[in-house]
Amino acid sequence: MPKINLLYIITKLELGGAQKQLLSLIRGLNKQTYNVFLLTAKDGLLVNEALALDGLILKRSSFLERRINPLKDFLALIEIYSFIKANKIQIVHTHSSKAGILGRLAAALAKTKIVIHTVHGWSFHGYQSLIINRLYLFLEKVCAIFTSKIIVVSRWDKNKGLNNHVGRQEQYVIIRYGIDCADFQNREKSAAVKKSLGFSAGELVIGMVACFKPQKSPLDFIKLASAVKKDCPNAKFILVGDGVLFKQVLCLIKKLHLDGQVVLAGWRRDIPAILSCLDVFVLTSLWEGLPIVVLEAMASGVPLAATDTGGIKEVIVDQETGYLVRAHDIDSLSNRVVKLLKDNQKRDEFIKSSKAVVEAKEFSLSNMIQRTEELYLNLTEKYKNA
Repeated sequence: MPKINLLYIITKLELGGAQKQLLSLIRGLNKQTYNVFLLTAKDGLLVNEALALDGLILKRSSFLERRINPLKDFLALIEIYSFIKANKIQIVHTHSSKAGILGRLAAALAKTKIVIHTVHGWSFHGYQSLIINRLYLFLEKVCAIFTSKIIVVSRWDKNKGLNNHVGRQEQYVIIRYGIDCADFQNREKSAAVKKSLGFSAGELVIGMVACFKPQKSPLDFIKLASAVKKDCPNAKFILVGDGVLFKQVLCLIKKLHLDGQVVLAGWRRDIPAILSCLDVFVLTSLWEGLPIVVLEAMASGVPLAATDTGGIKEVIVDQETGYLVRAHDIDSLSNRVVKLLKDNQKRDEFIKSSKAVVEAKEFSLSNMIQRTEELYLNLTEKYKNA
């Protein structure tokens, strides 16, 4: 049987959950079945990792970018359309908001029979202006018309899409993010990792891994650090990531007199090692789908305190597998973090119960790859004679 020409499109290969999951999926695909192509922005921290993947043909676009730019967006649309036609693509699978819209429009113009989109959190949310919110919602509704299947990583995203009349019930498929728990279960070297980051072995460390952008609300993490220090003066903090809010984060650290208390580690490739040395993991996001870093922290044996956004409550059950608080509620978040720092029994309870959740087959990497390939093959069979 001839191989299936499969094209993935993602806006940018930055160090994010969607990007990491996509590369894991590509790495695990059966290359005897698929010719695999990936179209993405020219630059990105994970481009070299993509270039190193066996059997992957990488197309780096000069026009695709996250920021709205009518001229570049139009040129990107034409570029994607031309690439689909030139390579006789049979399946287009888009990831991320901009790529999801342009990629699906191009696939429709090219008359591609199988078009799949994975939602890593919807492009429309309550923190946008009304005009932008309605624009993205309109575009998602239009693109859903010619989408074969919409993959969501949480029930929350499925319900949000349907409640906003994006697509039909039968278009939705839930395929959870998958991780290899074995990659996150080595805490033996945590003392050495702490030392390398400038922490002493006995210090309690609270950390967050996130892009410095409004969605992740990193300024709330700095405010949290200031609040926690009042009850736990010896606590230290680490923020892994970078982004447009870096200067604001730095200024707030100085304003709150947290110099030397908060480590800004930048982007790191050794996330399992970083997680291994944390005593509490925090996430201050304002909106989410289902952040993969939460699963990674749970697999690492780190208790969590997070904002109750998107599908997070599908893995963190408040008071059972972690703590959930309202977004921007620094006082409540601080109280929960302090409790975890002082209550070893509660920490251990959360670690045990959260590991049971993340070690289930539903969140395994092999399950994610298997279910995605089954979807491809089922759709290929369905449209073979169409």
